[in-house]
Amino acid sequence: MPHKKATLIGLIAILLWSAIVGLIKSVSEGFGPVGGAALIYSCSAVLLLFTIGFPKIQKFPLSYLIIGSVLFVCYELCLSLSLGFTHNGRQAIEVGMVNYLWPSMTILLAVMVNRQKTSPLIVPGVMLAIVGIGRVLGGDGGFSLTEMSNNVMDNPLSYGLAFSGAVIWAIYCVVTQRIAQGNNGITLFFILTALTLWVKYLTSPQPEFVLSWHAWISLLLAAMAMGFGYAAWNVGILHGNVTVLAAASYFIPIISAVLAAFMLDSHLTLAFWQGTAMVSLGSLICWWSTRTVAVKRLSDEAS
Repeated sequence: MPHKKATLIGLIAILLWSAIVGLIKSVSEGFGPVGGAALIYSCSAVLLLFTIGFPKIQKFPLSYLIIGSVLFVCYELCLSLSLGFTHNGRQAIEVGMVNYLWPSMTILLAVMVNRQKTSPLIVPGVMLAIVGIGRVLGGDGGFSLTEMSNNVMDNPLSYGLAFSGAVIWAIYCVVTQRIAQGNNGITLFFILTALTLWVKYLTSPQPEFVLSWHAWISLLLAAMAMGFGYAAWNVGILHGNVTVLAAASYFIPIISAVLAAFMLDSHLTLAFWQGTAMVSLGSLICWWSTRTVAVKRLSDEAS
């Protein structure tokens, strides 16, 4: 596959993933938080079976099969349910922003666990991302500890799940890189996530489905965004420009907020957009802090 075409396909994956926040919330309004998530991951798993195929589990290292499965399923549960249990569209977008702390957390964890080389830029990068979340949660007044506290306490379950998800995904990214040995269990992991959600749905009281064309269309789009998103990203990473894709991925919070605001008909303040930009910029600085060290090392070796 041509290099530029593969890169473009990878960029499409970023656009698809950016739509997830708005779509999951839309699906949950028709099918409920748990039922909607179960349907999304079931449909996505089917799409992945046709696009990526079912992995050869016998080739998986046992540690990747167990640890990778548990971490992935836990993250996807945190992501989908944190959005599904939100009270309104604005809150869903805010919860989505909390989840997007994972890029800077991933790099910070990689530095601590894998001893990845980094420059001092990582410190202001992490701080900027955290302050950005504070500004997002601070309401119309910007960074306000009182407003942040009131906001979180209005729905501690959703905000707690979103933050937990960010931490879990950072751990997943760092750990699986070391134990996967080049294997990709994404299809298996989606199936396990769907099964876990169906067990939860069948063993606890759930609201009845409110069937509508809007709910069905949202479900179809959400499944496509997840399923085709992972498939497209796989093509981009294998055959495209990884540097371009990595840099572009750090703008997902901004794109996601734009799409979610449109889909959920939510008005977002200037303070929110400033906070979102800070989250993206902070993550990008964290990424760049590792790039600058790598470039310097190559320059020293060349000289």
